[in-house]
Amino acid sequence: MLIFLRKISPRFLKQSYHWLLARLAALVYFYPSNKLIVIGVTGTNGKSTTVNLIAQILENLGEKVALSSTVNFKLADIEWVNDKKMTMLGRFATQKFLSQAVKNKCTYIIIETSSQGIEQFRHLGINYDVLVFTNLAPEHIEAHGGFENYRAAKEKLFKHLSQSKHKIINNKKVEKIIISNSDDIETERLKKYQVDKFITYATEKSADYKIENLNLNNGLVGFALQNINFKTNFLGKFNAYNILAAITCVNSLGFSLDKIKTENLKGVPGRQELIDSKKDFQIMVDYAPEPASLKQLYQALKNLHYNKLIHVLGSCGGGRDKARQPILGQMAGEFADIVIVTNEDPYDDDPQEIIDNVSSGAIQAGKELNQSLYKILDRKQAIHKAMSLAQTNDLVLITGKGAEQFICSKNGQQIPHDDRQVVKEYFNPA
Repeated sequence: MLIFLRKISPRFLKQSYHWLLARLAALVYFYPSNKLIVIGVTGTNGKSTTVNLIAQILENLGEKVALSSTVNFKLADIEWVNDKKMTMLGRFATQKFLSQAVKNKCTYIIIETSSQGIEQFRHLGINYDVLVFTNLAPEHIEAHGGFENYRAAKEKLFKHLSQSKHKIINNKKVEKIIISNSDDIETERLKKYQVDKFITYATEKSADYKIENLNLNNGLVGFALQNINFKTNFLGKFNAYNILAAITCVNSLGFSLDKIKTENLKGVPGRQELIDSKKDFQIMVDYAPEPASLKQLYQALKNLHYNKLIHVLGSCGGGRDKARQPILGQMAGEFADIVIVTNEDPYDDDPQEIIDNVSSGAIQAGKELNQSLYKILDRKQAIHKAMSLAQTNDLVLITGKGAEQFICSKNGQQIPHDDRQVVKEYFNPA
C-alpha cells in the first residue's frame, strides 16, 4: 500500500515530505554535522572508491574518520558492508550515523552523495565543508527525466555548500572548499558557487593539482605530483583520477603532500576485486553498471595478460536508463570473447526483457547465441556457467553488482545475493 501511495502522490507532495523529514531528523539529533568536518563526494563514477581513499589517507595520518558509501560504512575502527541497496541512508538514519560519528570522537566524515539522494533532500541538514566532484556522465536519465535534470540535481549540492554556515572545530574556522575534476567540462559550471577555495585536479588539462608522468605499467597506477612520486596497487587510468582527487582533498585540509602515502591503499569491496579461486584462471568482480564505467574498466583490462575474457553482466530496471541496455551488450560483445547476460536488479521490470535487450547489443556486435553468447536468467547459474567455461589464463569478469548483497525484484523484494560469495561457493561447496 505504501509503495502504491508513493507512486500516485504528486511530486510537490513527495518533495515536501522529504524536505520536512530532513529538517526534522537534523533537529532531533541536534545537528551533529556541525561538530564534524564533512566531506561530500559526488559525480557519476568513482565516488565510492574516492570516499574510501580519502578515509584511508586520513587514517594513515592518524585521524579518526567515519564514512558512508554505496559499498560500505565505517565508524572509527568498525566497518561493515552497505546492505541497504541505497547510496545515501534515509534522513533519520543519516543523522543518527552522523551522531554516532561524533560519539565515536571522529573528526572527519566522508559521505558519498548521490543525485537521487539530493532530490530527496537527504543532504539537507548536513553541513558540508568540502565537496569533491569526480565527473558527470549520462546515468539515471529516466529517473531524473533527462540529463539536464540530472545535472541540476548535482548542482543543488554545491549551492547547498555555498549557503552553509562556517564551523569552528578545534578552535579553527573550517573553510568551505570545492575540489573539481577540470578534465570534465562540468567543472566550469561549478565555478559560479561562492566558496573559500575552488581547487581543481586533472591528468590532462591545466589544474591546481596536475599529474605528471602518469605510469600504467602492468596496469598499475603510478604518477608524480608536484615532484613527489606516488605508487599504488590500483588498476587503470580512472583510478588515477580517484587517487588524485583523494590526495587533493586531504592536502586541501592542511596535511602536507609529502606526508601522504599511497603504496598501501586498499581497494574497495566489489571494485576490481580479484577472487582467489586457487585455479589457473583469474576472476574479477566489479560494479561498472553503465557504459562510461564499463569503458574505463575495459581500457584498464587491456594492460592485463589473459587468453579469453568471459564477461557476465546484466542491467538494471526500475526506471534506470533503458537505452543503455543494448549499449552494454554491444560493448561486451566487442570486447569479450564470451558474453553471458543475466539478471541484475530488475525491480518491477521483466528481467527476461532486460536480458533480451542487453543481448541484442551483443548479437549486433557479432556474438552467436549458445556459442559466444549465453542468456541465463538465474545470476548464480550464469556465474557458474562462466566458471565452467574458463580455461588456463582466462579472465572471468563479473560486473553490475560488485559487493551488493541483494538482487532487487518486483514489489520491493530483496533476494540475498553476493557475486563474490557465489564464486567462492562454486569452488568450495558446503
